[in-house]
Amino acid sequence: MGRLGWNSGYIGSDQRTTPSGSVSYSKFYLERLDGRFLPVLDIDPDAQAFFGRVTAAGGTLSSTEQNAINQLVVDMKSYGIWTAMKAIYPMVGASAAACAQNLKSSSFTGTFNGGWTFSTTGATPNGTSGYMNTNLNPNSVFGLGYASNGSYFRTTFTAGQTNINGVTNGTQRFDFGYDNGVLAPFNAIGSNSSDVGTDTDNRGFLLSTRQGASVVKLFRNNVLKINGSQTFTSYPSLNYFVAARNLNGTPQLLSNMGSLAFHIIGDGLSDTEASNFYNAVQAFQTTLSRQV
Repeated sequence: MGRLGWNSGYIGSDQRTTPSGSVSYSKFYLERLDGRFLPVLDIDPDAQAFFGRVTAAGGTLSSTEQNAINQLVVDMKSYGIWTAMKAIYPMVGASAAACAQNLKSSSFTGTFNGGWTFSTTGATPNGTSGYMNTNLNPNSVFGLGYASNGSYFRTTFTAGQTNINGVTNGTQRFDFGYDNGVLAPFNAIGSNSSDVGTDTDNRGFLLSTRQGASVVKLFRNNVLKINGSQTFTSYPSLNYFVAARNLNGTPQLLSNMGSLAFHIIGDGLSDTEASNFYNAVQAFQTTLSRQV
């Protein structure tokens, strides 16, 4: 029997039912020489739009990265957390052009400043001048709503290192990470104070979230590290930075902790949503062979 060949392909549309409702997908079909069209891959339209933004910016993605991104979007939608996100930086493509793109939308494209190194494992600031301006103003985006932020760290902590992400006007804060060169995560979400936890490692998905007028939490790899109390007041009306904290327009406490493999900014998440988000992100990192 001869081997079947292929004529051409086309992209059609389809629907899939998820826990959060019906979701539209693009589906790629190949036409065999016998005239039959066979579905090959479901491509979520939001994933496809992200691929387009990366290409338009001059970046490229491998097929493995594209598949990982597509599955991440599908998983986040199935868990009902996609709509909560404002900015998702998957740190894929091994270039500034690709890593600056926001998976969630065409808004809040990042701007890299100073020294950075880009590879298939993520983006690494040089520890002295490197930071990314997300161009997202939390006061404008969240108003009086509750927010979350998170990052995936791949490099083992060494005493004296720092990784802080966020913004402050000197009074109100929206930031999280590791400060003072010790393995003690902290977070501040729309308040003028912070809570500090304890940990034995820094690697993996660190997720900070506000769940109420005075309830803030921080998880690392789905384990609660901070169950804190902060009175909500407001968010600074300044842009949010990654790998540094924006203090009235000036980057401070620049990160020297190594590779960043993911960063998000979004609405506040429940415990269940935080747990599901970890599962989705860890699966994403595993597909890319850069999980910790």
